Amino acid sequence: MSAGSSSSLVRVLVVDDSAYVRKVVKQMLSRSPFIDVVGMARDGREALELVEELKPDVVTLDLVMPGMDGIEFLEKQMARKPLPVVIVSISGERSELVIKALNLGAIDFVQKPSALATERMFEMSDLLVEKVKEAAGISLRNVAVPDQPPPAVKEWIGGRPRVVDIVVIGVSTGGPQALRYLIPQFGANFPVPVAVVIHMPIGYTEMYAESLNAISQVSVVEATEGRPIRQGEVVIAPAGRHLTFFRRDGEVAAHLDARPLDTPHRPAVDVLFRSAAEIYQSRVLGVVMTGMGTDGKEGAAWIKSKGGLIFTEAEGSCVVYGMPRAVEEAGLSDRSIPLNLLTQAILELI
Repeated sequence: MSAGSSSSLVRVLVVDDSAYVRKVVKQMLSRSPFIDVVGMARDGREALELVEELKPDVVTLDLVMPGMDGIEFLEKQMARKPLPVVIVSISGERSELVIKALNLGAIDFVQKPSALATERMFEMSDLLVEKVKEAAGISLRNVAVPDQPPPAVKEWIGGRPRVVDIVVIGVSTGGPQALRYLIPQFGANFPVPVAVVIHMPIGYTEMYAESLNAISQVSVVEATEGRPIRQGEVVIAPAGRHLTFFRRDGEVAAHLDARPLDTPHRPAVDVLFRSAAEIYQSRVLGVVMTGMGTDGKEGAAWIKSKGGLIFTEAEGSCVVYGMPRAVEEAGLSDRSIPLNLLTQAILELI
């Protein structure tokens, strides 16, 4: 392959301790005419060397490997030179490692079937190709998510009545890091509820909520059916079900449902935002943060139609400026705000 022809291809390094999985993942990716698997590594140490030598655009990474595992590789590689990493891992007892990997800067992940029969492995082929191609378009050099905890934000106290009764947040790729920066800045006396949709596969949102709760002053939980929506609490929609609201005995509560079935994501930001607009009317602040695609644009239009407000994360701090861009270009954003100033902007309204 000539240098000229390969320059337009996505160069991928496959990292897995299993020779069989490395072979199958390479076969999956090689089915795409836009991907070139330039190397394969057996562990994190070999991966570090091959990244330096081959300069891939994307790394697919197993997490559980002898010697240097995927977590240690991520720690060292992201400190040396950040690059897009897609986790390819078995779910279940290793869920906590996936959450840690996302917090360390991994872009996305694909669940590896627990049964390694060839037909099961190839079931994930299209998804893996899609994730790798998307990851290749991401530049991590400008992402403004500091390693250190954010500075303390003083909550505004005054006589002005607040104009917001709920904050609803939609986020996707890059979301685990962004929320890990944003939510811990909310004080224990945060005066309104917060509801979040983050695109994650089933089985990970509860553990992610627990990890976020451990470093936050507000309570962070995965939403459950009928749970009251109360001030000072962040509820995260469970993967696989939409989060909406309903009124019951003078309070607002959570409703979880697989319907609507025709959304690209479940849960969908659009569904959450529309429900918030219907229940809270004009007293909604919708925040659309880093992520691929357009989820949130239709929901933002519903919030605006009721007189609510929309903030979008500014391009400079987004891992992927997709969802915020869609809202911004549709003329629905009231303010475009970098991540490090977003908490202060929210507090000004509440």
